[in-house]
Amino acid sequence: MSGPSPDLLARVTWSLIAEPLDEVALALRRHCGPVDALDLARTGTARELLRRTGTEPRPGAERAATEALSRWRHRLSSLDVGAVLADAGRRRLRVLTPEAPDWPGQRLADLAHEQPSCLWLRGDGDLGELLGRPVAAIVGARASTRYGEDVATSFAAGLAARGAAVLSGGAYGIDASAHRGALHATGGATAAVLAGGLDRLYPRGNSDLLERIAARHVLISEAPPGTAPTRWRFLARNRLIAALADATVVVEASWRSGALSTARRADSLRRVVAAVPGPVTSAASAGCHRLLRESDAVLVTEVQDVLELLPGGDPAGEGGFAVQDRLDLLEPADRRVLDAVPPRSSLDLAGIVREVALPEPQVAGAIARLELLGHVEHAGERIRRPRPERRE
Repeated sequence: MSGPSPDLLARVTWSLIAEPLDEVALALRRHCGPVDALDLARTGTARELLRRTGTEPRPGAERAATEALSRWRHRLSSLDVGAVLADAGRRRLRVLTPEAPDWPGQRLADLAHEQPSCLWLRGDGDLGELLGRPVAAIVGARASTRYGEDVATSFAAGLAARGAAVLSGGAYGIDASAHRGALHATGGATAAVLAGGLDRLYPRGNSDLLERIAARHVLISEAPPGTAPTRWRFLARNRLIAALADATVVVEASWRSGALSTARRADSLRRVVAAVPGPVTSAASAGCHRLLRESDAVLVTEVQDVLELLPGGDPAGEGGFAVQDRLDLLEPADRRVLDAVPPRSSLDLAGIVREVALPEPQVAGAIARLELLGHVEHAGERIRRPRPERRE
């Protein structure tokens, strides 16, 4: 059985020796690729580094290159990548690189040179399947109010029930409420993107919640095992949340909240940004109001508003701009039958008849009409919603 590829080993090494937004490391990997860049990090000179990255050898640039080589080599001197991978395996952590089929390349490509060298995963969930759905990031204040927590929970539960995935950062407050709401929904999917290593879940007070997410879905980090979360790693983490989501919804945020940095990154990546309004007297909503006033953020007040911002309008066929127009034309009985079809599972004809309490011939006719309109499909003898189109 062959061992890890040179590309994987180099990417893991870079995750261990350089910070996520180390500008010198990002430039070197972009110009040379991870393997050749690592060789230069081990044995090259500052002048060679500048030449390979096309940087003018000015004093400030040469000093930055010298300092970068020094800090990388300090970490390399005591690094055993094989031992790190073996320990990660014992902890049931996986490493994901662009060689893997479930690497979210299309979503991360928008980060350009700021793409992570690799991702670390914890949990048995299928990241490719989760990110193959429409994805909404729900973020906000750690010091949240009951109002914000209720909104985050209900939004996440409603989105997850309709087949969307909910992404957040695993923190206290709005993040935790969003994860709980998604977990509560039948078939709901959620993932947490953390700022530190997945061997030490942070914050500790959310350990049980994060373990529940890992048990059913997946935890994500670009920080290798043993890495402590720090302020700059949280800021770097926010760009991943923004990139992996189709839309970012800020539920509550103070005037200088970290959630606003996620919103700004999402906007810079041409992702949809939305904000929930709150009481004008609440400091916890000041950041949301700032977004609505100073940016192109969309005001959202209910789940349907968010569904309309996701690819396809509504992943379960219950809303969206064009889809909603067609639904408005349905007869009440047809709509009743459609509502009875679960968003992420299926029922046979008898099961739907029991749910809607209508005669079987009437239900069968409704199913036939709904199938012609693309709202349902047959899977053998069972009826289900069409699956969202998988993104490569």
